[in-house]
Amino acid sequence: MSPSTGRKPRLAVLVSGRGSNLQAVLDAIADDRLDAEIVGVFSDRPGAAALERVPLALRWSAEARAFADRAVFDAVLADAVDAVAPDWVFCAGYMRILGHAFVQRFDGRLLNVHPSLLPRYKGLHTHARALEAGDREHGASVHFVVPELDAGTVVAQARIPVLPGDSAEDLAMRLLPEEHRLVVAVLALASAGRLAEHGGQVQLDGQTLFKPLELDSDGILHPGSHS
Repeated sequence: MSPSTGRKPRLAVLVSGRGSNLQAVLDAIADDRLDAEIVGVFSDRPGAAALERVPLALRWSAEARAFADRAVFDAVLADAVDAVAPDWVFCAGYMRILGHAFVQRFDGRLLNVHPSLLPRYKGLHTHARALEAGDREHGASVHFVVPELDAGTVVAQARIPVLPGDSAEDLAMRLLPEEHRLVVAVLALASAGRLAEHGGQVQLDGQTLFKPLELDSDGILHPGSHS
């Protein structure tokens, strides 16, 4: 329960694709590993498979390309999200850059998951880019959202080794379960009222984090040791 209101924290989820991270959140709620409720799932693609993972009453979608420009779509989306009164907004494979007005409206409670060890490999094709660079490690990051692509302050990361002979598909498949655990762990902190962002810095229990938290093999977040 939210310590300030006595009710479950409310999550709005933005999706564009198949919704595996959304499913991880749904499973964690069902298993009592995440004390929260999903109050709406929003998509820029009406045909997104992720929407099928929740009841019809929780779904909202609109074809972004049907709007005059990004700002108009973002405004309509923001109104729809605001209508469900979320405590946190989570981008779970949402493939559109959110504009300044949207980000400002949900400032400090807007999170995204990205399949790389940010600040490395913002944008697309992260697994292939990690292989091309000869990285020995790869991973996923959860960060606060700013208008610039994948540039917000990183809350936590999960890491996996790059193995000899790995393909981009191998990395993606091996990373995905860790990404799911990372998402659930960060949302658990957020839902418990332990996570905040002020002035571009992440705070946990009121203390500034100078490095991203790191996910261990048991799905627990610890203070980071990597630079």
